[in-house]
Amino acid sequence: MPARTLCFVLVDEGSSIISQENFLNQAYLGLVLSAMAAPSSLFSSSMHMEVLAPKLSKCPQGFLCCHSKISYMEPSYLSVKKVSKGEQMKKICQRNGIPCRAMEVEHGTSVSPGLKFQLDDVIEAQQFDRYTLNSIFQVARDMENIEKNSPGSQLLKGYLMATLFYEPSTRTRLSFESAMKRLGGEVLTTENAREFSSAAKGETLEDTIRTVEGYSDIIVMRHFESGAARRAAATAGIPVINAGDGPGQHPTQALLDVYTIEREIGKLDGIKVGLVGDLANGRTVRSLAYLLAKYKDVKIYFVAPQVVKMKDDIKQYLTSKGVKWEESSDLMEVALKCDVVYQTRIQKERFSERVDLYEEARGKYIVNQDVLKVMQSHAVVMHPLPRLDEITVGVDADPRAAYFRQAKNGLYIRMALLKLLLVGW
Repeated sequence: MPARTLCFVLVDEGSSIISQENFLNQAYLGLVLSAMAAPSSLFSSSMHMEVLAPKLSKCPQGFLCCHSKISYMEPSYLSVKKVSKGEQMKKICQRNGIPCRAMEVEHGTSVSPGLKFQLDDVIEAQQFDRYTLNSIFQVARDMENIEKNSPGSQLLKGYLMATLFYEPSTRTRLSFESAMKRLGGEVLTTENAREFSSAAKGETLEDTIRTVEGYSDIIVMRHFESGAARRAAATAGIPVINAGDGPGQHPTQALLDVYTIEREIGKLDGIKVGLVGDLANGRTVRSLAYLLAKYKDVKIYFVAPQVVKMKDDIKQYLTSKGVKWEESSDLMEVALKCDVVYQTRIQKERFSERVDLYEEARGKYIVNQDVLKVMQSHAVVMHPLPRLDEITVGVDADPRAAYFRQAKNGLYIRMALLKLLLVGW
């Protein structure tokens, strides 16, 4: 639909709302808000957007008052930035005693409630851009504040989620099920569909999906084959979330990883991240690399045994996006430089019968007290879990050990995704 321009007046907190007649005879006062936050973040709060959204459709197209305007296009994102225009209107504000600020809204980090989420499914990390990521993270922060028996805890009442897991899982499956129940929804679950579903009888994935979508409103699927989630999404008429497909991707893990980095480090631009361990088979590190490429001045270090080095497709993607990367065999040197040391497990299940290769890779890089000693004070250790011996238990007590906080953040990210996919913004 065409963009609509509408007007509002920003007044300082504590100021009275100026009536339309007192402001400008020919003006229509579209919206008055207290300037309770810095201009750059005014509309980052969902509370502000809930106030703003009902007003948007009422404002006449092409109208401008004061020296502020909003350009709004559905479905779209909104953010705020200062503009230096409309000096004549600014003087009118001053004559009327209105301490207002020049603002213009354009594409950015928040969206209007009631709009459909721009993604139908969550299949791979490449689907997301920075604006979508920032908006999801804002919803996730809201999810952290939802309490039992509050109105927010009933957001998904009446909805059913099917968790279809063809591989074992603890954190991912339980966090999705917890997320759904914490929002008032219900869960249909199968933990080991590879053995205890009709797949064991030879049923195709497509037929399974067609059947399960008749019982539920959204499907969360983990599969042992790379690309299975894309096949499921192409078949289903309801949203599908990829909870890991073989050595392919794990996009919701990457979302919670980036969310955790932002919460722990305080920024995403300009960071250095060391990816350690099984980089060839680790779907988590592949998805994380795709998301880190969305940010500026990021550098990624790959630290892996020779048999499980990061594959060329990820390296080529990072190069194409202008992201600096470097391979290293020295974990201590990388830990000294990085803001994040992201350790992963050597995945025995991906080696098939090559036990010799597994033993060659296992135990080569371990995060222990010696690694902690060289890490910077603000840096963190992350791990998608489960761990074996690649992070020693003694690391757990260090405040820089973020992996259990990381796992908790998965609940909030998945609550946000379920909310957005089922009921929109």
